[in-house]
Amino acid sequence: MVEQAGSERRGGRTRLDAPTVDGGCLGPRRCRAGTVVGMRVATYNVNSVRARVGRVVDWLVREDVDVAGLQEIKCKPEQFPYEAFREAGYEVELHGLSQWNGVAFVSRLPMEDVEITFPSQPGFAKGQEGPDQPKEARAIGVTVEGVRLWSLYVPNGRELGDPHYDYKLDWLSKLATETEAWLAERPDQPLALMGDWNVAPLDTDVWDMSVFEGHTHVSQPERDAFFRFEEVGLTDVVRSRLPDGYTYWDYKQLRFPKNEGMRIDFILGSKAFDGLVTSAAIHRDERKGDAPSDHVPVVLDLDLETELDDDRPMIF
Repeated sequence: MVEQAGSERRGGRTRLDAPTVDGGCLGPRRCRAGTVVGMRVATYNVNSVRARVGRVVDWLVREDVDVAGLQEIKCKPEQFPYEAFREAGYEVELHGLSQWNGVAFVSRLPMEDVEITFPSQPGFAKGQEGPDQPKEARAIGVTVEGVRLWSLYVPNGRELGDPHYDYKLDWLSKLATETEAWLAERPDQPLALMGDWNVAPLDTDVWDMSVFEGHTHVSQPERDAFFRFEEVGLTDVVRSRLPDGYTYWDYKQLRFPKNEGMRIDFILGSKAFDGLVTSAAIHRDERKGDAPSDHVPVVLDLDLETELDDDRPMIF
């Protein structure tokens, strides 16, 4: 099941009754000569890209996704399964340092201005303090068709009072300050921060608040840090179109069959970005089947005309 809000579309795109001839486009893509109308953007915590490469690539192609921000790829650059993505028509930009964390973009459209980590991103090392702590692989930015996108894997926090919890709050605070500066510098450029935020900002974003009392993800400082992004000028562009729906279910205790989930994967966009969004969806069914991630994709359609690549695999 795809939980979706927006215009009447198959998989989010207006479907043609028959393929166009002059536009060179087939399948569920609304076309004009030389262009594709609409850019599909997604965020997806894949929980190890090497373990789930088949599922991820199949989903990208089946759902006609143009550009996706991935989190928890859990590999170094030399370990990434590039070939599977390239065979499907996707190029890859990634930031991975070890078997933990890691973020990436995969795109069928050109990616420009690739940026690894945001400028003031804090580092973390257990038992270490000071300015020289290593920066983890948690943020990567690209520009696609003039739209600035960030794939983010926000620190978990672990436990209230843990040094990792303070690191999480500092990480979010620094990112909000950077975001405010980006918006001031380029107010008309569409900007979106998307990924696994490891925060459930509303009580309805968890199945039972009593289970989470005294734990991370729902504490007031974390929620305040999340809503700081609204204060600097971003909007949760999915919730405004799709108020309900979880994006994460733990593997333990039959959480998914019981629908005991959390909403912790978000796409926060600037006013210019929000104005481009035509539909939103949470692909809940990707939590089913063999060896799924514990997260599911969150998907948007943007009202943009993009160049049609004749070498790209066609979707029928």
